[in-house]
Amino acid sequence: MATTQPGNRISLVPSNRARQPMHPARKRLIIAVLLVGVGSFLPWIYVGGVPKSGALGPGLWTFYGAMLGLAGVLLPFHKVGAVHAGLMAAAAIAVPAWQVLHLVGLVGLAGWMPGPGLVMVFGGGVVAIGCAVRLYRAPAPTAA
Repeated sequence: MATTQPGNRISLVPSNRARQPMHPARKRLIIAVLLVGVGSFLPWIYVGGVPKSGALGPGLWTFYGAMLGLAGVLLPFHKVGAVHAGLMAAAAIAVPAWQVLHLVGLVGLAGWMPGPGLVMVFGGGVVAIGCAVRLYRAPAPTAA
């Protein structure tokens, strides 16, 4: 049985290379992914006090967008992560906006109310836009 010294790292691939610190926009993008991912399955609208889940249709598209955002968090390239965050933001803003405009066109402003899922998805999209811009413009942090 092999033992290791207290100062040695245990790794399958030994390396002395320092790990790059995480970009601050990626940390916020994780929050945006969580907002959109969870909000996609919560009630999007209340019609007469009865909740209608986002998972019945438009929430699935925003969940797929959240998975693009997750890929943007995990990829090591900042510009590619910015594109992924932008695509997630486009889905997370366009789909709820379309949903609200469609409902206003059908029944007007009376008889329905936006649910927490719709608000969370839209808010996650707004956060993702900021992350995409910051990832695209800001240089990568350097290891100290």
